[in-house]
Amino acid sequence: MAIRNILQDGDSTLLKTSRKVTDFDKRLHTLLDDMRETLIDANGLGLAAPQVGVLRRVVLIVDINIESDDMEEQIIELINPVILEQSGEDSSSEGCLSFPGIYGIVTRPATVKFSAQDRFGKDFEMVVENITARAVCHEVDHLNGVIFKTLVERYLTEEEIEEMFASREANNEEESVEEKTVEDKQVDENQTS
Repeated sequence: MAIRNILQDGDSTLLKTSRKVTDFDKRLHTLLDDMRETLIDANGLGLAAPQVGVLRRVVLIVDINIESDDMEEQIIELINPVILEQSGEDSSSEGCLSFPGIYGIVTRPATVKFSAQDRFGKDFEMVVENITARAVCHEVDHLNGVIFKTLVERYLTEEEIEEMFASREANNEEESVEEKTVEDKQVDENQTS
């Protein structure tokens, strides 16, 4: 596995439409493994093959609804994804690994049902919500040469970006405290048994 370079704003590859994957072979598996390592290294929520310079319909999504401390276990591989249904509406902040430091308000569906194939060509369907639905739509847009900057309704100011990251950090600290409290209770229960 290798960490691949993520293409940045201004690279014309980001504006091109990707081709369908037809060969589910070692070459595809290497791409998926490299994209997985690249996504983990970049600490993102999704990565599309065009972002690493490969015009194939391949996407990785981090599904934060999967309970795990290991990000690798939360990654879903989508080959040839197709959005089948969408419902609701969610206007939230969004960023992109290809546009570091830029965030804006983008309206996306709140719920998305999609079909895709796994690395071996097996078909599957899935329904995702909220941030995972946002990530699926964002990455499928990449496959169609659509970048999030074309969908931004309003860019976030520096102050709003700082607030966003401070809020996320506070939420992470709260989760850590809650986990520690649960662990402490379990230790206490084990000591009294």
